[in-house]
Amino acid sequence: MKLKFKQKAMSIMGKYEILDEKDQVVYKVQGKLSMPKRFEIMNAGGELIGELKSKFFDFLPTFRLFINGQEIGRVKKKFRMLGQAFDIDCNRWQIEGDIFGWDYNIVDALGNPVATLNKQVFNLFDVYELYIVNPQDALMVLMVVLAIDAEKANQ
Repeated sequence: MKLKFKQKAMSIMGKYEILDEKDQVVYKVQGKLSMPKRFEIMNAGGELIGELKSKFFDFLPTFRLFINGQEIGRVKKKFRMLGQAFDIDCNRWQIEGDIFGWDYNIVDALGNPVATLNKQVFNLFDVYELYIVNPQDALMVLMVVLAIDAEKANQ
């Protein structure tokens, strides 16, 4: 399954449209002006299906991932002197590749691919392509990518 992660230009609170192979909107993401940070994920019909909520008093930034109000995992930034790294506590997934350059893979505990993220170059605003092996993982993969994007935006 292929999705495009499309960030709207000049969006202060983080507004995204997630498109499928036919350029149809599959998900909409809206950042909420709140402390701590919060993002809502809606399906194409506008129904709330997921949320990202940052933890307010953590030494290293952490986002909690919720589907239908149920916490399903966390994405936490690791301490590093150079570069960026994140711990994923969701389905025993891990990140491999170049997070800083926006080309990375999400793999399962056995190293099998779950998803690949690539940044499209030469666009007026940020466009990323997500290749997801199992379409049932699409929402969770999207949430992990959004959490990393939100933290990278703070840099």
